[in-house]
Amino acid sequence: MEKLAKQLKHEERTVLIEHISESSSSFVNRITNYVTNRQNEDGGYTFCQFAESNAQDTYYGLAILDSLNSSFPNVEKTVSWLNELRTENIFSTYNVTNALSLCKAKISTVLRKRITSQVSSLECFDPIEGVSELSSEFTTTYMALELANLLNLETKNEALAKWILQSRNKDNGFGSQNHSNINSTYYALASLNLLKILIHDLHETTAFVRKCEKPQGGFTVIPIGTMPYMEHTYYGALSLELLGEKSRYPEKTINFVLECQNRNGGFARSDLGISTFENTYYAISIMKKLNFL
Repeated sequence: MEKLAKQLKHEERTVLIEHISESSSSFVNRITNYVTNRQNEDGGYTFCQFAESNAQDTYYGLAILDSLNSSFPNVEKTVSWLNELRTENIFSTYNVTNALSLCKAKISTVLRKRITSQVSSLECFDPIEGVSELSSEFTTTYMALELANLLNLETKNEALAKWILQSRNKDNGFGSQNHSNINSTYYALASLNLLKILIHDLHETTAFVRKCEKPQGGFTVIPIGTMPYMEHTYYGALSLELLGEKSRYPEKTINFVLECQNRNGGFARSDLGISTFENTYYAISIMKKLNFL
């Protein structure tokens, strides 16, 4: 049954890929409707209908709409809901601040103080054990640096750059304990870019990213991986862009992304997964980077 379902889904996607250029507005509308239909009465968003609003989905939902040049419905309610949220860690602060920024809303004095406190804390620049949101050991570093840039806060650039570069391995990818992966490599490169380090000089790291890029489309978490997923493809595509490079298989990668779209308009991490705002945001970002949207 699973094999048949996969075959049917593949056939459906083939039709979509063949006709996508003829119905680009319809394609965008389906994605927009997927997001807006999951806005709650309080103005926040959730990828799962009838669940409570949360900061991450609200940020991703707004980012998706912004990427598609779509307006934000009930934006006043969204801003009000965001301002009432407690931002206890770097993750919630990052999502709330970026969501407010997308809404062109003022960052309150209280939130600014909280950001300053969290950015100056070493917690933001070290792995946090037991936190499921971490994509890599550099996730909090990247988030803190992006918030610092947003508010023009000073950071210890030289020390941070040295710490990140120490995690570059013999294969020229990045990752702790001598194990490189595409997640850590992306967040390391993105963080170094925010630190104004000339990452175009890291030519050897390009070779590692290329090994994660697959001829059938998409990227895998490590070079010997065989199954591409949406988040790894996002990290790979953006890593190449940061390094001043382009995808070798753009059409195949676009096909992989489109195969991950579900009937509700959202995207999953694979062709048999459920749609989430996070994966939909990744999908749109990839398509834009590869000049499909």
